Amino acid sequence: MTAVLSAEERAALEAVDETAIARTLMELLEIPSVTGSAAESEMQHRLAGQLDRLGLDVDLWPVDLPALRAHPGFPGAEAPRDEAWGLAGITPGGDDGPTMILQGHVDVVPPGDLRKWDGDPFVPRVVGDVVHGRGACDMKAGLVANLAALAAIRTSRARLRGRVAAHFVVGEEDGGLGAFATLQRGHTGDACLISEPTGGTLVTANAGALTFRIEVPGQATHASTRDAGVSAIDAYLPIHQALARLEARRNTAADPLMTEYTTPYALSVGAIRAGDWASSVPDRLVAEGRLGVALGEDPAEAVAEFETCVTEACAQDPWLRDHPAVVTWPGGRFASGRLPAGHPLGALVRDAHADAVGGPQVRERGAPYGSDLRLYAGAGIPTLQFGPGDVRLAHSTREQVAIPEIAAVARTLVLAVLRTVGTQ
Repeated sequence: MTAVLSAEERAALEAVDETAIARTLMELLEIPSVTGSAAESEMQHRLAGQLDRLGLDVDLWPVDLPALRAHPGFPGAEAPRDEAWGLAGITPGGDDGPTMILQGHVDVVPPGDLRKWDGDPFVPRVVGDVVHGRGACDMKAGLVANLAALAAIRTSRARLRGRVAAHFVVGEEDGGLGAFATLQRGHTGDACLISEPTGGTLVTANAGALTFRIEVPGQATHASTRDAGVSAIDAYLPIHQALARLEARRNTAADPLMTEYTTPYALSVGAIRAGDWASSVPDRLVAEGRLGVALGEDPAEAVAEFETCVTEACAQDPWLRDHPAVVTWPGGRFASGRLPAGHPLGALVRDAHADAVGGPQVRERGAPYGSDLRLYAGAGIPTLQFGPGDVRLAHSTREQVAIPEIAAVARTLVLAVLRTVGTQ
């Protein structure tokens, strides 16, 4: 049953501006804010201006990268960067109620092969009410939904008992250093909504992911006498087969939130480099990939199981037994994270969505990828994801989002915020 909306709620819902949503999304998509690039910093400064115009108290600061990297809890990073900027905006006043965080990341992954795009990936293309471009759903649409909710609440002149905090972060795609820096700076809250693309569902848990590197030795020789050497490519093959068996074992009993996925905790080799000359037997192979971390699993246990798998594969191979592969763990380290079972934040957002846009309550599920959720949950802040777009289109040349979906999420956020922080 749909709840009776208060006057403040009705006024704020009516203030959600779809025209402004479309305009803001187009502006943000034109900034090529690839992880680690100068445009990532440009995005933070652009958004700081928007938060200032919305009347928030803005904290825009240069992140001390050396100090952050030296922190024992640093979540890792893969993209090289010389600078990073943190950005938080907080509504003024609100001393009598809780703080709700609206969070989103500003960075996007590289566009890949430009020939596979229908036009420039950073020149948004509109077809009907659908916008195409890199970052459309992952996750500039979510940033726009957050901004639209804040703007609607301000336009409605709702007097808040508590505060709303906007956390816009860099570096989510390669580990989460922006969210980590924001929390380390002392920006916190009583609940957090991350507007990642969830496709009309409520994501209350994320699996984790760890980046691995395997270096496999060979023995070089001239290709015409290859029997006198050992190809590192051939030496790698039994390790690859062992990793496939490991993935199968690790996915035999998934958490109920993850059962809709064929492989909820995927182990994938994403890059292989070997050899430096066509007429030489390669003496070194480097395989890099991603190890999925199960919900509730200690990442250290996942690392140990992976390394044991590689060690055992080497022990069973005549060459690798005496020349074992070496495993290292560069890049991002995503632990899993989840909203505690039965926490009222889930019901709050489900009810807010039903009351804001009608229809049945959204269903709950987990997601097989890592995200900033685990950093906020790890800091003791109840957190879930609800945002516009389909994650299956993220990181692809088909990336897109529908404007009405952004508006629906913005309206849901409006009610969730007002019902959390309260009005006077």
